[in-house]
Amino acid sequence: MSSEVYKNYINGEWVDGYDVINNINPSDTSDVVGHYAKANSGHCLEAIAAANTAFDSWSQSGLEQRKNILDFIGAELIARKEEIGAVLAREEGKTLAEGVGEVGRSGQFFQYYGAEALRLMGENTASVRPGVDVEVHREPLGVVGIVTPWNFPMAVAAWKVAPALCYGNAVVLKPAELVPGSAWLLAEIISRSGLPAGVFNLVMGSGREVGETLCTSADIQAVTFTGSVDVGRHIARNAIENMARVQLEMGSKNALVVLNDADLETAVQCAVAGAYFGTGQKCTASSRIIVESGIHDEFVAAMTDAMNNLVVGNSMTPGVHIGAVVDERQLNQNLKYMEIAKQEGAQLVQGGERLTLDTEGYFMSPALFINTTNQMQINREEVFGPIACVIKVESYEAALEASNDSDFGLTSGIITTSLKYAGHFKRHSKSGCVMVNLPTAGTDYHVPFGGRKASSYGPREQGQYARDFYTIIKTNYSKPY
Repeated sequence: MSSEVYKNYINGEWVDGYDVINNINPSDTSDVVGHYAKANSGHCLEAIAAANTAFDSWSQSGLEQRKNILDFIGAELIARKEEIGAVLAREEGKTLAEGVGEVGRSGQFFQYYGAEALRLMGENTASVRPGVDVEVHREPLGVVGIVTPWNFPMAVAAWKVAPALCYGNAVVLKPAELVPGSAWLLAEIISRSGLPAGVFNLVMGSGREVGETLCTSADIQAVTFTGSVDVGRHIARNAIENMARVQLEMGSKNALVVLNDADLETAVQCAVAGAYFGTGQKCTASSRIIVESGIHDEFVAAMTDAMNNLVVGNSMTPGVHIGAVVDERQLNQNLKYMEIAKQEGAQLVQGGERLTLDTEGYFMSPALFINTTNQMQINREEVFGPIACVIKVESYEAALEASNDSDFGLTSGIITTSLKYAGHFKRHSKSGCVMVNLPTAGTDYHVPFGGRKASSYGPREQGQYARDFYTIIKTNYSKPY
């Protein structure tokens, strides 16, 4: 293991921190992924100042220059997805296949927004006043503060950084302190992309210090954040003091509805993938499985059979389906919710225990509860672990009502062979993304992503809809001489 300390990236230079973050592999706590320079408030202020200075020229940069830079970043991520995916899997705990897939998809984000840089077109129209022309176009905001979570350390950074740069903004990125390695690798690629100094900056540090500085600075024009509801609300309160824009992706309690007419194999595949892959550490995970009574017992039996075939283990081991929980704090929270569910009267039919494996790590077997109600705490609060609860209902109408009865509304899904019920659910599900005969986890980069209620706040992410957050509209009137 190298003793090198990977530094912050500020104004085109690699900068030491005031301390060191030891990046530990949750699948093998004896494995230190690397040592990363820990930034403080002063480093963050330097990065913000550099971004503000660089913004003026970058905001006027040519579209083809932006396209070429974004293409370079995307192409290198895709070419190195095996190597970078291994680092991601080691630091976050997800399986190697999931890590490699995340890096490849991240590269596609950059390539997509490389193309989008050439499609930012305005509108021309006549005024209601004779002889007056009207031109409407979009301009970049300024400096965007980006705060990313630990569960998708490369993908979420990509889908925020890429559009920010595409539309001519400067960036200060603060990754989650648990997973600095992915962000550092992204920064290293960006440092060689031809992007002018100061346009992109990386500050690795705590949310309490670096994140707070970033989100309270009057020199930040917008903040985009993915994380918990409590932190999101705190960021929103801070941002409004400076009249900065906010884009928040927060909690979820996604429902997967399984109707009596569902194809059982499809239902089980979607439930397992949605609830447990990624160790359940997804904002799109299927934590509530709402099953109609006629198929309930058969579904539960098939679900437990499928779970028996899932392999939990070191993220780097071939054949593993579920890697480690990200750290001990998260594992303890998962186990606490296991006890809460039992105390509420939920019946555990599978898994839920901490596992001892060949390497010291934070391993947990996927858990399935039955005999739960939608009012139980386990079904109201986001757990963020490999725990799913079955809610038995008597009809489609009851399933829809239970699905919508949540403070959250990110994704939802229905497994059915009925066009009638599928169409009705798509129209009446109170979530931002609706899946039919698909897992609730899994979205495309060229279409909007986001939720309703406490799940999201502000304009959508991804696709062309991202421009609504990263640009501001200007309306110009002119009258020829």
